[in-house]
Amino acid sequence: MPGIEFGSIFYEISSLVLLAAALGLVGLALRQPLVVSFIAAGILAGPGALGLVQSEEIILLLSQISIAVLLFLVGLKLDVNLVRNLGRVAVATGMGQVTFTALFGYLICVAMGLDWLTALYVGVALTFSSTIIIVKLLSDKQEIDALHGKIALGFLIVQDIFVVVAMVTVSAIGLGGATEGGATAGLLMLAGGAVLMLAFTYVFIRYLATPLLGLIARSSELLVIFAVGWAAGFAAVADMIGLGKELGGLLAGVSLASTPMRDAIGARLASLRDFLLLFFFLSLGATLDLSTLGAQVGPAVVLSLFVLIGNPLIVLAIMGYMGYRKRTGFLAGLTVAQISEFSLIFMAMGITLGHVGDEAMGLVTLVGLVTIALSVYMITWSHKLYGWFEPLLGAFERRKPFRELEDDSPEAANRRYDFIILGLGRYGCRIGQGLRARGFRLLGVDFDPEALRNWRKMGLDAHFGDATDPEFLAHLPLSGVKGVISAVPRSRGPLTEADGHAALLHALKAAGFGREVAITVNQMEDGQAYRDMGATLILAPFDDAAEGAVRKIVHDHDEYESGGENPADPAR
Repeated sequence: MPGIEFGSIFYEISSLVLLAAALGLVGLALRQPLVVSFIAAGILAGPGALGLVQSEEIILLLSQISIAVLLFLVGLKLDVNLVRNLGRVAVATGMGQVTFTALFGYLICVAMGLDWLTALYVGVALTFSSTIIIVKLLSDKQEIDALHGKIALGFLIVQDIFVVVAMVTVSAIGLGGATEGGATAGLLMLAGGAVLMLAFTYVFIRYLATPLLGLIARSSELLVIFAVGWAAGFAAVADMIGLGKELGGLLAGVSLASTPMRDAIGARLASLRDFLLLFFFLSLGATLDLSTLGAQVGPAVVLSLFVLIGNPLIVLAIMGYMGYRKRTGFLAGLTVAQISEFSLIFMAMGITLGHVGDEAMGLVTLVGLVTIALSVYMITWSHKLYGWFEPLLGAFERRKPFRELEDDSPEAANRRYDFIILGLGRYGCRIGQGLRARGFRLLGVDFDPEALRNWRKMGLDAHFGDATDPEFLAHLPLSGVKGVISAVPRSRGPLTEADGHAALLHALKAAGFGREVAITVNQMEDGQAYRDMGATLILAPFDDAAEGAVRKIVHDHDEYESGGENPADPAR
């Protein structure tokens, strides 16, 4: 390429990546996600600070690839059967939060003097929450499988669907504006291209996607290369037609969302996505004028407080109305107390179409920095925050939070049980089958409706509830119970205040329960900490199964050595 010195570009990119790594290290020490460090790196590398970004065309190209890959991963999660499988609470909470935030965000922006179109863009941008950050924090706290974690993941999927709708709407508005002035032929060509692209996608999903991916998946390296090429190719074709790279990336993901390999593709592209996103934030920083950001501090503070307080409250109110405890609603609500990288991408689309100016992008960027940075600590210390605010949250809980209290059968409350099993997955069900075969009376507890249905099909009583909630545990019928069994293995890692087994042991101790308590772990060495807390029995499914297998092998061997049957005899 004439006019471009590749040596200088190499040094420039190297410097930018090292700067991002250094700021990422600082962010790690402050327990901040990479998104915050990347935004800070983009601002610091921009012309208003160090001025490291010189090759703007190269950075912009990598930025566009990053957006295509990111939206490809969003589309990858949007299986055609997804909406049907979402729970009512996820749909109601997700739609309620999106509607509330967009409406009141718009009104606040108008009240602060923004024009109606900019206010609309900012209001919609405030509705997006960062799935990457939320999943990472909930996983680190081992709450991804807790009731509030499952609900949060559900309404994040609803938000992802809204992201798609918002971007499609913006692109359609942009296309309408681009074809004004009697450009009927251009509009017809655009519509024809869109129909052909959608038709190809439908045929590909129906007949080609699964067999083709099954062939490609024989090589994990080829799977990654194909996925990136597929995302970039769709983005390029859509941009050439006039639909925009963003919609092309989304459509590429949707075309593979129904294949069995979608989770493997998403997992393998996660690191590449994080690396490429760096260049989006570098490109963003290169366009921000730091001299104009000072005037945005006041509005940014107002909108940040709205996101940090308003979003959790609307989730808390909706979940309380639907019959969930205030604790569950509070913990789920804290997960949406930030905006995401999609907010910035959405604003970038508005700038490209000429709908909003750089000042609006600066405002949303500041809101992103504040809300992401603070929400990390809010989610991390969510249980302490709940303890502080719990006396004030009574208005957000029904007098009888029926979804976490009642059993389907009214007479169940008066029954007595020998054992209570928490966690009705395969391991919990097998334990239940064995105990029932020996004549014990059992009560199962889980918050997965499918698990509860399977348990009840065996003719056993069940409660819907979260075993990590001390308030819920206090309502269990513990009188006469011989033992409580937690059949959900704990992931390895340091104990935290949110650890489900620790919460269970503390709640049982507070309730005065002094009988057998069995705790399930993945590694037997993790059990001593729970013994110190009061557990009387540690279950390790893998270790126990291996020990049982060894006993069978030794027994078989001893029989053979003593003149019994040959264990290798096929007739056995």
